[in-house]
Amino acid sequence: MAITLTEAAARHVTRYLARRGKGVGVRLGIKTTGCSGLAYKLEYVDEQDPADIVFEEHGVKVMIDPKSLAYIDGTELDFVREGLNEGFRFHNPNERDRCGCGESFRV
Repeated sequence: MAITLTEAAARHVTRYLARRGKGVGVRLGIKTTGCSGLAYKLEYVDEQDPADIVFEEHGVKVMIDPKSLAYIDGTELDFVREGLNEGFRFHNPNERDRCGCGESFRV
């Protein structure tokens, strides 16, 4: 079981946490929504929850709630810039389908 970050994602998170002046990492989870049923939820974390499963890569902690791990186990979190757009991209081996707008997925 593992969640990984690319160096680009780790650099982005580290820079953002430094600008905020606080934070211990990011929390990655899922929520029920959209055309395909599930969507990724990513938020900066100021305090770790005791129930979190923690992965660390390139000096950045990624916290996962235990219920979400079954859907995102093996996911690589990347940060990409394409033209004027930038954002996180999720490479999840458990995804079986994605909606046309790219906002939701199913496993």
